[in-house]
Amino acid sequence: MAAAAELFEEPFVADEYIERLAWRTPGGGSRGGEAFDPKRLLEEFVNHIQELQVMDERIQRKVEKLEQQCQKEAKEFAKKVQELQKSNQVAFQHFQELDEHISYVATKVCHLGDQLEGVNTPRQRAVEAQKLMKYFNEFLDGELKSDVFTNSEKIKEAADIIQKLHLIAQELPFDRFSEVKSKIASKYHDLECQLIQEFTSAQRRGEISRMREVAAVLLHFKGYSHCVDVYIKQCQEGAFLRNDVFEDAAILCQRVNKQVGEVFSNPETVLAKLIQNIFEVKLQIYVKDQLEEHRKSDAEQYLKNLYDLYTRTTNLSSKLMEFNLGTDKQTFLSKLIKSIFISYLENYIEVEIGYLKSRSAMILQRYYDSKNHQKRSIGTGGIQDLKERIRQRTNLPLGPSIDTHGETFLSQEVVVNLLQETKQAFERCHRLSDPSDLPKNAFRIFSMLVEFLCTEHIDYALETGLAGIPSSDSKNANLYFLDVVHQANTIFHLFDKQFNDHLMPLISSSPKLSECLQKKKDIIEQMEVKLDMGIDRTLNCMIGQMKHILAAEQKKTDFKPEDENNVLIQYTNACVKVCSYVRKQVEKIRNSMDGKNVDTVLMELGVRFHRLIYEHLQQYSYSCMGGMLAICDVAEYRKCAKDFKIALVLQLFDTLHALCNLLVVAPDNLKQVCSGEQLANLDKNILHSFVQLRVDYRSARLARHFS
Repeated sequence: MAAAAELFEEPFVADEYIERLAWRTPGGGSRGGEAFDPKRLLEEFVNHIQELQVMDERIQRKVEKLEQQCQKEAKEFAKKVQELQKSNQVAFQHFQELDEHISYVATKVCHLGDQLEGVNTPRQRAVEAQKLMKYFNEFLDGELKSDVFTNSEKIKEAADIIQKLHLIAQELPFDRFSEVKSKIASKYHDLECQLIQEFTSAQRRGEISRMREVAAVLLHFKGYSHCVDVYIKQCQEGAFLRNDVFEDAAILCQRVNKQVGEVFSNPETVLAKLIQNIFEVKLQIYVKDQLEEHRKSDAEQYLKNLYDLYTRTTNLSSKLMEFNLGTDKQTFLSKLIKSIFISYLENYIEVEIGYLKSRSAMILQRYYDSKNHQKRSIGTGGIQDLKERIRQRTNLPLGPSIDTHGETFLSQEVVVNLLQETKQAFERCHRLSDPSDLPKNAFRIFSMLVEFLCTEHIDYALETGLAGIPSSDSKNANLYFLDVVHQANTIFHLFDKQFNDHLMPLISSSPKLSECLQKKKDIIEQMEVKLDMGIDRTLNCMIGQMKHILAAEQKKTDFKPEDENNVLIQYTNACVKVCSYVRKQVEKIRNSMDGKNVDTVLMELGVRFHRLIYEHLQQYSYSCMGGMLAICDVAEYRKCAKDFKIALVLQLFDTLHALCNLLVVAPDNLKQVCSGEQLANLDKNILHSFVQLRVDYRSARLARHFS
């Protein structure tokens, strides 16, 4: 049975229990081997079942015995709990009785205390009044004998007494008690001075507890404010030794903020008074010294100093906002800043505009002087406007052309300097302008930028560039206006960036926004008109140059050679030079412009280029071999047109190439060629005009086939 007990080890699993039992039985664990004895295993199982039944009966009896014992102990425990509950109830009743008795006694004691206080308070007042009468008699007799007045260590008690006597003396009639009132006032003043002196000495020794004690006594004296003044004066001694008065002020206020709460009962008032003293004395003197030195002599340095000092003062104010200065510390600090800078901020924008105007004029003048250029005046008025309208409509140069030797009179360095000056002006304007005046002041600065950058520099360069564009019939003309376009385009981007980055934040929520946008739109449209005009005239000049090349290089014998059978060239010299010139101009246009402007200008040049070649080809008669040469020339022109990367231009030259086929096609095939895909939609007169260029056009056979 001991072996069976071992088989019940936790955790118990029935299958494993049977397996272990079979394995322990001799002849029962081989699973069908030679040693396997099923009868013996059955016998073992029967015996083991009997043992388990005996064990079960034994355990069941033990369980029943334990259950009876548990029920008996539970009844005994319940009985004890009932007895304890009865005892607890009795104790609780006793506690209630004791609590009621204590409450009764406490009520009696409180009543007795009130009665004693009612008796003691008048008695104390009477005693205090008697003491005050005694001290008053000493002042009345003119001799102070009490120890409280003669012993310097009892200055606190003396101060309390003299303060009360001083209040009493105020109620006495002057004619009868003038002398005693004078003596009390004199003693009051002496003690007040002694207390302030004691406070001063304690502050120098760093005795915070003594300072707090004396300040508490002085709180009821008229000279308490003088005590605060002394504290403020002494805490500033040695605090401003470095060059940075703002940093020194911040450190001083940080140190005093930690100390003032330990000394005074109203620390926020004392700290506010210290800050007011720093602003109205130290900072105001420092600011005045820094600004007055340059106010009339150096506007640039004056504005820089004003911006720097105002910024550092507002930064100091932001640091001081961390301290407890009362209810409305924002308004308090703002008033202090305004008291320092009001005289400088009232006319700030006038100084800013004056400086910006003179500085911008100097930057431009220095640039033109470096170019040895004397700016010519750009006329305005009725006659000038009339000339401008005529020039726009007829494209005729009115007035002599100016030779600028390729100079654009546009400088990125000048532009960057002007924009930098304006950027600094915008920053100062943002910081120094009153919020209500900010949009108006920013608009004035923007107007200065428009005047000097756009009108005096860019517009002047455009006018000069327009005047420098030669007429379309000039030979070997220097077409530098595209350089002007390129630089003006770059400057426009810089101008627009500053408008968005620095001006927009200042005017975005004001009516000045629409005014600025309109002004910007007007000036850009005005310049775009001149750019368009200059580009148009430049394109005319390019076409004029091509005309000169064709006139000089193209010979009539090119398309009607004397020996039809001995032509070796693939295309004419005129074609080579024109294509070379065109490729250079296309490259220049791509480098001078950006975005859609490139395609627009190249399209216009391509259309004019096609018109020129078309009209040029119309001037000659073509033999069969000459027609082949014309086709080769047009093929080269078409290859050049591919550089434009404009579908319309390439289509025009494709059509022109197809038209040139009419110069060489056999008469019998003319109608078939004319009805081809590229020529079918063309006007018949155009087709006829090309056929007429053939030297054999007069033959009856050709006329018959084409009719």
